Amino acid sequence: MNFTETAWKVFNKSIEEYHVLDDVNALINNPFEKDSLERILYAKNWIDTVQWHLEDIIRDENINPTDALQLKRRIDASNQQRTDLVEFIDSWFLKKFENITPKPEAKINTETPAWAVDRLSILALKVYHMSLEANRDSASEEHRLNCQAKLDVLLIQKEDLSTSINQLLTDIENGNVKMKIYKQMKMYNDESLNPILYQKGRQK
Repeated sequence: MNFTETAWKVFNKSIEEYHVLDDVNALINNPFEKDSLERILYAKNWIDTVQWHLEDIIRDENINPTDALQLKRRIDASNQQRTDLVEFIDSWFLKKFENITPKPEAKINTETPAWAVDRLSILALKVYHMSLEANRDSASEEHRLNCQAKLDVLLIQKEDLSTSINQLLTDIENGNVKMKIYKQMKMYNDESLNPILYQKGRQK
């Protein structure tokens, strides 16, 4: 089993186990061994899955404004957790390939392996939920057919993205691509970088 096959299996396990309770406040019960890559991938997708449903809830037109503000702040915190974990996965890959010497002509990829994995995790969620819609009994036949057509496209994207990630990892291992990490430098949660936050601090 190659890397993306493993990741896809772990992501779907996370998604399926979340939907047993289908509750954004449910506690994660990570079944994988400590320090294993599978454990990290499961935690990554769990964050994505919870945030997926938080994004659904906040789009309720009748939501109480106070609740919406609390949800927005929770989503911001979730985004930061997601970014931190993606960067942690990149650190894992950096460690894995630390003894690889890139060739003089080695290329630099437009994104790191972990950010490609982030896209695969989100894609797993899209496939899961589009499949539900394509098979929803209460929906019209037209709706189901439209969703099945979208699901077919998502599955092609899954195959293409999986192939690209595996190729990238092989290229890094063979020295054809340099393994580099780029920090996201998120500013909106940082009290020293967000003008609204640091100006508020000076007013106290």
